[in-house]
Order: sequence, then C-alpha cells, then structure tokens
Amino acid sequence: MGKGEATGSHRIVGKKAPRRRIATWPIACLVLAALIGLGIVGWNWADSELNNRAEAQAASCSQGTSHMRVVVTPSVQKPLTAAADRWNKAATVVHGQCVHVMIEAKPSSQVLDALVGRANLDSIGGLPAAWLPESSYWVSELTTKKPEMIGSPAQSVANARSADYPFIGLSGQGVDDTLLRAAQTFREYLEQPAQQADFAAAGIKSA
Repeated sequence: MGKGEATGSHRIVGKKAPRRRIATWPIACLVLAALIGLGIVGWNWADSELNNRAEAQAASCSQGTSHMRVVVTPSVQKPLTAAADRWNKAATVVHGQCVHVMIEAKPSSQVLDALVGRANLDSIGGLPAAWLPESSYWVSELTTKKPEMIGSPAQSVANARSADYPFIGLSGQGVDDTLLRAAQTFREYLEQPAQQADFAAAGIKSA
C-alpha cells in the first residue's frame, strides 16, 4: 500500500461522518392534522352547545307566556280540555313564547252573534284566538258576514252525525302574530293520534 493511499485512508477515518437529517414534513403534517382535528371537535362542541342553549332558552319560555283562548261548542269541551292540558304540560313554544291554551265552551249561535256584531264581544269574554263550532254552517255565516275575522282557514278535526267540527283561527284586536300561529299549531296538534283518541273516547269519530 503506497503512502498516498494510506494518507487518503487516514483522512476518511479521521473525518466525522455527516449526520442524517430527519425529514420535517411528516411531523408538520401530523401537527397540522392534529390541529384540524381539534378545530373540528371544538367547532362541533360549540355548535352543540349553542343548540342546547337555544333549546333550553325556548323551554324556559324566555320570551314570556301568551294565553290563547279557544271557544268550543259544548259537545267537544271534554276532549279539547284534555288536549289543552297535555299541550300546556309540554310547555309548547310558538315564536319563542310558551302558549297556554284555555278552553271555554259556548253555544255556536252565541259565539256567531258576538263575532258578527249582533251582540257585544264581552258576551263571550272578548275575541278568542280560535273557534271550534260543531258545523261548517257557522263558519260559512262568519265568512259571509265578517270575512275580515278569519285568521286561518277552517279545517275539520273530528266528525259525528251531521257535525264536522271545523277549527278556525280568528283575527282581530288582541290576536297577535304569535296567537295566529299558535292557533294553527294547536289545530295541527288536535289531528295527532293522542288527541284523536280523546275525540273517540267522547264518542266523536276521528277526522
């Protein structure tokens, strides 16, 4: 082995071998993925928290309580009272307000006279938010004589011999947007199975 070769060998042995560099991009990707994951979890938690707060706020009647009078023909007072009790216990919310339903029974002829002006509204306790007579005849009379008092179209919620029990929302002073909507919602509520069972128990067929 020549001198030149030995010197070259000594140079290689004496010189420190270069360190291997660890690639940083996989670590960066892992960190980024972790941050994205935490962000998604945080967003979902915040979104869920806001929804829970909104539901709790609605359930607590944060916008107050409205009282909705519904005048009904005496033959359906019992099933309507049962339905209203169920509705009220559930603290049903309409437009951010809990709506408390009150059922009052009065003859349809008396209600019509008060609504069209043949008698004072005070005779039926003031203008109700909704009316449930035994027949569409009474609704037709109201539509003919005082169409401006119709707040929402009449719809039958039960049937019996010569009776179709139309539920109608009324419009006028003291009936605001919340009560107008609540009247429609309560009518839809009466069409559900539990309330239809109340009608059947009273000897009135389902709608």
